[in-house]
Amino acid sequence: MFRGASAINLDTKGRIAIPKRYRESLRAEYNGQLVITVDFQSSCLLLYPLDEWNKIEAKLLLLSDTQASERAMKRLLLGYAHECDLDGNARLLLPLPLRQYANLDKHAMLVGQLNKFELWDEAAWLQQIEQSRETIRSEEFANNERLANFSL
Repeated sequence: MFRGASAINLDTKGRIAIPKRYRESLRAEYNGQLVITVDFQSSCLLLYPLDEWNKIEAKLLLLSDTQASERAMKRLLLGYAHECDLDGNARLLLPLPLRQYANLDKHAMLVGQLNKFELWDEAAWLQQIEQSRETIRSEEFANNERLANFSL
């Protein structure tokens, strides 16, 4: 399970180094194999261990190629999907189209989301956090039945 936010940097070749706390798990449980794609709802990237990505592909296979919204989602998620392996220094090369989609330059945030990571441009991440805080204070949040019994 992946959790926590880590500040990371992209090198001049467009590579990121996975933080040490995730490296052993990614190598032992997933052979260092990941799939990177875009988040169709925001400007971040999603990094899935290959086994977790296979579950997503199984769900995508069930979607229609004739229904416009389903096809659009498949087109983005699969069209940008890129398989990669951790190198010997636990780095991943991010293809240019993915870096451009997420406006990644030098400073980024790698955010654990249990079964995957989100990869954000640092400034975009800070904006997203503020939006999330506003959402939590909203009436929509207060009236969400799924959150009614959630407590920390």
